[in-house]
Amino acid sequence: MCGSGAEHHRILGKRLNASQGRHPGRKTGITTTIMRCRKCGLIFSNPIPVPLDIQDHYGVTAEDYWQEDYLKTQAGAYTNELQHIKEILNTKEQIVSLDIGAGFGAYMMACKNAGFDAYGCEPSESFYRRAIETMSLSPDHLIKCTVEELKWPDEKFHFIFMGAVLEHLTNPAQRLTDCMKWLKPGGILSVIVPSSDWLSVKLFDWSYKLRGLGYTAHLSPMHSPYHLYEFTLDSFKAQASNAGYTVHSCHYEMCQTFLPGFLSFLLRPYMRRFNKGMEINILLQKT
Repeated sequence: MCGSGAEHHRILGKRLNASQGRHPGRKTGITTTIMRCRKCGLIFSNPIPVPLDIQDHYGVTAEDYWQEDYLKTQAGAYTNELQHIKEILNTKEQIVSLDIGAGFGAYMMACKNAGFDAYGCEPSESFYRRAIETMSLSPDHLIKCTVEELKWPDEKFHFIFMGAVLEHLTNPAQRLTDCMKWLKPGGILSVIVPSSDWLSVKLFDWSYKLRGLGYTAHLSPMHSPYHLYEFTLDSFKAQASNAGYTVHSCHYEMCQTFLPGFLSFLLRPYMRRFNKGMEINILLQKT
């Protein structure tokens, strides 16, 4: 994201190709090395495991990949969010939107209900079929392909949404640059990514370190949900001028803590106050 060399990267530890739990040293499997950039805070896998076929990772049913509560998400859940996008864009034209990694289509349907000319892409065969069949989305507007395969005219879209997508891509910086080409001047790219500063993971790492284990809880590059990166706000600020955007706004989401109940109760106020939750929600505006 910031273009720094290896001299600015430090090793956080090893990561297994399965859930590690409290005792990763007792488990067998393949590991890769997880590193953090000292300049922008980006956490990444080195080397980066790449599947032979995208369906090896995401060719599962929506029920197996997402939690049940998320699958019940209704399009109306995004009404306030999309109203905010309308206010920022402040255009009399019909807003043309693109949902990259559309999943089962809930956000794309929300855009359609908000009056947008809504397009999307989804690489997973099973997710794509569910979106077409259950959301009644048109195959003319929802394309089954990876973001790397997307071809759009320059300045086609007013708004692009990438929710929980960038962390799965081998080259997130290049994909952000692509999105800026597809956006009209002043257009908005909404990005939701896992935070490098999530306190829950840091607590696991401290427990590993105290016991002399060379492991880290950051990322899951070789098992579901296949996260290759975690980001900070500085990761995006570092890339902004090269990619042609500015950071319009940012807020942090608590989400789950995955900590014991009493510990979660004690730490949630701290995490909320100091932005140590699981996700970052960032709006990037094309300059």
